[in-house]
Amino acid sequence: MKILAIETSCDETAVAVGEDTNILSSMVSSQVPIHKKYGGVVPEIAARHHLKNIIPLLRSALDEAKVTLMDIDVIGVTQGPGLVGALLIGISLAKSIAYTLNIPLVGVNHLQGHIYANFIDNPDLTPPLLALVVSGGHTELVYQSDWGKFEVMGSTRDDAAGEAFDKVSRLLNLGYPGGPAIQEAAKRGKPDAIPFPRPLLDKGFDFSFSGLKTSVLYYTRAHRDYNSSDVAASFQEAIVDVLIAKTIKAAKAKRVRRVVLAGGVAANERLRQKLKKALLKEDFALYLPSLALCIDNAAMIERVAYEKALKNEFASLDMNAVSNLDLASQHMVGEKTR
Repeated sequence: MKILAIETSCDETAVAVGEDTNILSSMVSSQVPIHKKYGGVVPEIAARHHLKNIIPLLRSALDEAKVTLMDIDVIGVTQGPGLVGALLIGISLAKSIAYTLNIPLVGVNHLQGHIYANFIDNPDLTPPLLALVVSGGHTELVYQSDWGKFEVMGSTRDDAAGEAFDKVSRLLNLGYPGGPAIQEAAKRGKPDAIPFPRPLLDKGFDFSFSGLKTSVLYYTRAHRDYNSSDVAASFQEAIVDVLIAKTIKAAKAKRVRRVVLAGGVAANERLRQKLKKALLKEDFALYLPSLALCIDNAAMIERVAYEKALKNEFASLDMNAVSNLDLASQHMVGEKTR
């Protein structure tokens, strides 16, 4: 089964081609340099550049995979969550190809894609497992009981971890995107220099990072001669500590031994190192996606599309973008099981 996959949920345009679970090509065009001067993603600009990049990227992905559109059996595309305007670029192209070639269309949840990136790098990995999904727009603890079956145990009540990184990085004038900028500054600082709070550390599985961000703001106002590297390291440490503590708590609650890390913030070195050490101490197995699969990409969308195609879980051609698509839903919006 040859699958063409498209991902345009935010500011990366991505196209991949796979044969079953084997990725033949994976192309990503990043818009970071474009949005950098604004300090964050501008939705209208993101959609405009998706429109500009998607066709050349499609051609490159097909060429690298040594296939043509006539060889494609199924097309998978991110339906949500994400920016509606950005999502619609990918969905419109996918629906056009599906209609023209009369091939099945699969709608994919972007967050499921991030979780399934771990199955690409770890083909022997199977559910049940616990996933810590950490990105610019999401921070969630997800229990995957079986293939395609998810329970969201906890999510963020305000800022996601990646969003908090961006805001604090802007506050410290470290640049955009905030995650890599904070990480680099933190390498020169002391993680225990400033005792920032650990929000909701012992309260359930939900996250809240808005108050932590405010604590950083108040600290910089009260200490005009602050060391930005110490602030970055201490802030990063507070987020990492909360993520790890709640992940272990959730894994114990579900009695699973396998934990996966997913999402853009999964590339954070401090998080990867400390989580691995903490889980090893508790006798849990940790699975990490490669750095290339942490960012938004279409290979992870292909992996989900393959599984859904095997189950005949196809979408109708009136499928639309859903900005707040729920990961725990049994089926996608507009999906038809044949």
